[in-house]
Amino acid sequence: MGLADFAIGLQNAGVTIYSTGGTRKHLEESGVSVEDVADYTGFPEMMDGRVKTLHPKIFGGILGIRDRDDHVDSMEEHDMVPFDLVVVNLYPFAATAARPGATREECVEQIDIGGPSLVRAAAKNHSHVAICTSSEQYGDLLEQIESGGSTLAQRRKLAGEAFEHTASYDRAIADYMQGETLTGEFPSSLHFSLKRKAQLRYGENPHQRAALYVDPSVRSVNLVSARQLNGKELSYNNLLDLDAALEIVRGFAQPAASVIKHNNPCGAATDAKIARACRKALAGDPLSAFGSVLGFNRTVDMETAEMLCEPGLFIEAIVAPDFEAGAVGLLTTKPRWKENVRLMQVGRLDDGPAAFQRRFISGGMLIQDADRLTSVPLQWKTVTETQVADELWDDVAFAWEMVRHVKSNAIVLAKDTSLIGVGAGQMSRVDSVEIAIDKAGDRASGSVLASDAFFPFPDSIESAADAGVVAVIQPGGSRRDSEVIDACNKHGLPLVLTGRRHFKH
Repeated sequence: MGLADFAIGLQNAGVTIYSTGGTRKHLEESGVSVEDVADYTGFPEMMDGRVKTLHPKIFGGILGIRDRDDHVDSMEEHDMVPFDLVVVNLYPFAATAARPGATREECVEQIDIGGPSLVRAAAKNHSHVAICTSSEQYGDLLEQIESGGSTLAQRRKLAGEAFEHTASYDRAIADYMQGETLTGEFPSSLHFSLKRKAQLRYGENPHQRAALYVDPSVRSVNLVSARQLNGKELSYNNLLDLDAALEIVRGFAQPAASVIKHNNPCGAATDAKIARACRKALAGDPLSAFGSVLGFNRTVDMETAEMLCEPGLFIEAIVAPDFEAGAVGLLTTKPRWKENVRLMQVGRLDDGPAAFQRRFISGGMLIQDADRLTSVPLQWKTVTETQVADELWDDVAFAWEMVRHVKSNAIVLAKDTSLIGVGAGQMSRVDSVEIAIDKAGDRASGSVLASDAFFPFPDSIESAADAGVVAVIQPGGSRRDSEVIDACNKHGLPLVLTGRRHFKH
């Protein structure tokens, strides 16, 4: 329900409406009879609207306690109207501050003064006054008023929401102002105001409760603001896996697909067409891909949907910028899992993901720059006698991009810009190498190996060479780098050092 419809409903219920400036004009154009606040107070709006509601006749009418004779006498003496309902839409400060190119002057002008004051006054006197701060409240409130008036229980609820609203509003302003004057990389204090979007069925396990909250400060394309086109309610684990799937594909300029199982990629690929990228990604580890979550950085078209409907596949959820109508129809009618698959439409991936990463630990929170370091092949060094063959560079770059998305210790094998073997989260890098090679099987021959951190010993190079790996990329920096280089030279294996590691704990 919009503001004009709400006001019309109030007017039909016999409510007299007072308003100012642009809001009054909007309501009058919608056929609502409105009393001008300036006429009521006898004090004109001034300073480009900066001063309009800040007047004793306004605040006295809101704050007056109706069952106290001295308050009632004061209101009557000064000809104050007792206001029973206050409706406020604050200036859009957060949206303005988040807009690319917004100037400081524009942001400052969106700092609302009178609005929060009205909200706080009405919320304080909620025993007698209802405060409305969101269009989502209009319907229920109007229904109560049409039934005889708001209840104390409803007013208490609205007051709590109002104070939460102004606290979030002031927090956004404080964060903006503090950010302007920061001398270090991170602020001295952090505050979050998150709104619950959904109560989930359960958490990672059925005995754990869980909920999903929205961070209004995040403006980039994200899973929480995505539109669900089909499927059952998203689970806690679905959300984690879909987020990981989206994070991988948004890092590629080419059409890309990712396959996630238990928050690690078991497949990923790029290609000239999204359908071919999808087929290659699913072929990375077909066994693990059963019951997986998929991510795409292009619209899911009919060709991709037809491939996903082939027998033997079971997909839990898919996240993509968009889905062709025919693809949605196919995915939701043809396969056995038709009514269950969750289809999440996030929109164009033009903007980058969040710049910071937050993780809660017992007693506090860690915050760091997100691992967005762009791969710069020109800064890489091939340190072996054998150079990387020209036709392998695409696989080298792909493997290095993928290894940052795998839990440490991380090893990936890549061939034809697709993931064919992953060793994730092992306590020993040797174990990760062996697992990746075992997953790849015969496909390891001719593949490229990437490691998220340096090899402390040459033993993993021996294993890679025995499996038929044809190039290795890793950060370097070990005291035994020379031994690792010697092992590569012995096997004619080119070794590329990046000088950067990609731990993911």
